[in-house]
Amino acid sequence: MSDETGPQETPAAGSTGPRPEPLRFFGTTWVTHDKGYTPRRIAAALGSLVAAVASCLVLRFAYEGLQIADTGSLVTVLVVAMFAICSALAFRHTWDGFSERPDPDRQASLRGLLAIGFVGSLLAYFFRSLTEAPGEKLHREEYEAALEQHKKRSTRRTGNPSKKRRRG
Repeated sequence: MSDETGPQETPAAGSTGPRPEPLRFFGTTWVTHDKGYTPRRIAAALGSLVAAVASCLVLRFAYEGLQIADTGSLVTVLVVAMFAICSALAFRHTWDGFSERPDPDRQASLRGLLAIGFVGSLLAYFFRSLTEAPGEKLHREEYEAALEQHKKRSTRRTGNPSKKRRRG
């Protein structure tokens, strides 16, 4: 799928207005919900759900490997608890990332946890895709604020204020 990166609302001729930031898998279709936005949302939701199910099957094979290796119940409980806790934390972190920009330092420090809890991230992406493009709300707020700020900066006064007639 190609991402459209052009503006959806064309600024006035000759001006350089803010441009919407493209979202992964959606480009800038999230601005006006056109050019296949709905099928992309459906595909993103189904794709993340299929990936989560496939990931759970892989984890099931890993669990069966632990059973075959006869590592003991303590190791099995620790591994299952690790994946469950990391998935829950990854879900929450990914979900929060859709409404506010994550701190890059914190993101780097959580990279390992997010890798272990990838099922949680996939599920967060699935659930958010049911209502909007993941990250759309955050990007829409930022884009509308940038449009408003650009509008305030670009409006010009007409005439020379010092020559303005005073009402008597």
